[in-house]
Amino acid sequence: MSAQTSEEARNEQVIRELYHLANAASKDTAKFVSQFAADGYFYDVSAGKKYYGAEIGLTVDLYAAAFPDMHRELYDFYFQDNVVVVELSLNGTHKGGLKLPAGTIPPTGKEIHAPCCDVFHLKDGKVAAFHCYVAVPILLEQLGVFMNMQAALKG
Repeated sequence: MSAQTSEEARNEQVIRELYHLANAASKDTAKFVSQFAADGYFYDVSAGKKYYGAEIGLTVDLYAAAFPDMHRELYDFYFQDNVVVVELSLNGTHKGGLKLPAGTIPPTGKEIHAPCCDVFHLKDGKVAAFHCYVAVPILLEQLGVFMNMQAALKG
């Protein structure tokens, strides 16, 4: 394995800071959004939605409300030029309503450890694009609602 370049180390620090700002215990949505380039975006692949500007922070707030102890466990980083890929898990206890496009899942009190893969494109130390691939079926199974989504949704 080759040594990390200074650019890779810098890019890793940008991404680690972004995750830190998204964790419930250290959440700072405005600062999270400020880590993005002016034309940068966040793409929630599972929801099929891209967020720009201040909307980039909506999912940070949504997950922190549903999982007040939300934190990410970072497993591996991969680098190619200005692209950083991170394997991780989303972890927390479901104590608030989880708003989804189809409705809200009321708190189940269950823990999640949902696998996730994030792909970042960086430019000049800012995030130009962030594509998030959460294993939603696993997350929903961990909440106990996967096989009965209609009964689980409220509103």
